[in-house]
Amino acid sequence: MNRRMIFYMVGNIILLEAALLILPALVALCYQEMNGVFSFSLTIIIAALTGGAMKLIFKPSNRVIYAREGFIIVTFAWIFLSLLGCLPFIISREIPDFFDAFFETVSGFTTTGASILRDVESMSYGMLFWRSFTHWLGGMGVLVLIMAILPTDSGRSIHILRAEMAGPVVGKIVPKIKETAKILYVIYLGMTVLEFIFLLFGGMSAYDAAVHALGTAGTGGFGIHGDSIAGYNAYIQWVITIFMVLFGVNFNLFYFLLLRKFKTVFNNRELWFYFGVLLVSAGIVTYSIYPIYNNFSDSVRHSCFQVASIVSTAGFSTADFNLWPDLAKGVLFILMFLGGCAGSTAGGLKISRVIIMLKAILKDIRHLLHPRSVTAVKFEGKSLDMATMHGVTTYFALYIVLIAITFLLLSFEPAFDVQSNLTASVTCCNNVGPGFGLVGPMEGFGGYSWFSKLVLTFAMLFGRLEIYPVLLAFYPRTWTKK
Repeated sequence: MNRRMIFYMVGNIILLEAALLILPALVALCYQEMNGVFSFSLTIIIAALTGGAMKLIFKPSNRVIYAREGFIIVTFAWIFLSLLGCLPFIISREIPDFFDAFFETVSGFTTTGASILRDVESMSYGMLFWRSFTHWLGGMGVLVLIMAILPTDSGRSIHILRAEMAGPVVGKIVPKIKETAKILYVIYLGMTVLEFIFLLFGGMSAYDAAVHALGTAGTGGFGIHGDSIAGYNAYIQWVITIFMVLFGVNFNLFYFLLLRKFKTVFNNRELWFYFGVLLVSAGIVTYSIYPIYNNFSDSVRHSCFQVASIVSTAGFSTADFNLWPDLAKGVLFILMFLGGCAGSTAGGLKISRVIIMLKAILKDIRHLLHPRSVTAVKFEGKSLDMATMHGVTTYFALYIVLIAITFLLLSFEPAFDVQSNLTASVTCCNNVGPGFGLVGPMEGFGGYSWFSKLVLTFAMLFGRLEIYPVLLAFYPRTWTKK
């Protein structure tokens, strides 16, 4: 166990956060919010001192990173980022309670978008920008950003990428991991800027366009208005819908598009399954909600927006779907589990895992009918080995256990009903954002006790890092020398 390298890397990440906090500080300065400027400045100093001290104290002689170190670095990095990231809210007194501020910050970095705020419009410009900026940073992954901009000391940095990027299989799109990280972030930044420009064309202010582009890119969903996106025009809602769908696609495919490898993209089964789920779900929801709006175009717009928001786990809303018919709510509830494609900024179980599990079920059915037959499970034209199959099934079992434990712990809350607690568990474990009942899109999570907020906070971390890194980081044997 290379303990010194673990804390050295965490120190690097904290220093990067100190540098990134300059941007919301400048936003606060532009709007003459001196309380915000002071809060961000003090946090920058604390982060810089903490990160610098960790780098000096734990400077390693051996910089090799193995899988075990990769998992621990990722987990500790996200916890430290969130602990320091919540300080501006506490110092400014805009979210004075630690558990509320920690919940809000983890929700931001994990791109969940669940909020404890009742009156979001009373927040300052600088703090609202920081909330949405955490989405953007957490969407692609803070450690991926580290690998893209800082010199890498180890050829084993792929272990960090695998620990932080979502999906059953993560690999390099070019031979060097640093170049892979750069390519991913260039595409990510480019798409964010493109959405920003399209939103400006729709009449949004530069501030609103920036905040919503950051939130959409990270598929986070923090809004700056109490009604989320409902107050904006149809053009803006369609732009955000399209970009939510795009950010739920595997970023490797965008790279192949740039290389004009259209056949590779066209033959991607996960992509077709993803679009199929979106189209079928939007059709069912449109049919279900049409009697409410009595207008086909409005029904299609609200349906497509909400389906895209839930599948991509962005969590924005144009309507209170808590009031929609049970059929529409049932479809959205199922979509909360699915999520987007592997290698995207979306949360959830991931389309690729669903496909693999469905194929495994079909294989078992065929084996029951023809016991002597030998069939392999194929995904994207390649036969999957037993290790990958076992990893998918084991992850699914842990995923269900995580949701069940979260739900049971929330059940101690007397003020919340079963529907609210169940959907709160599902939406936080899948990094979706809003649920149903008392945690619907026009409600919030502020009514939960500090204990339940802490449970949901760690559920969001488990969901974003896909369980294993957090489990291994706190498993005692992980820290032994053998």
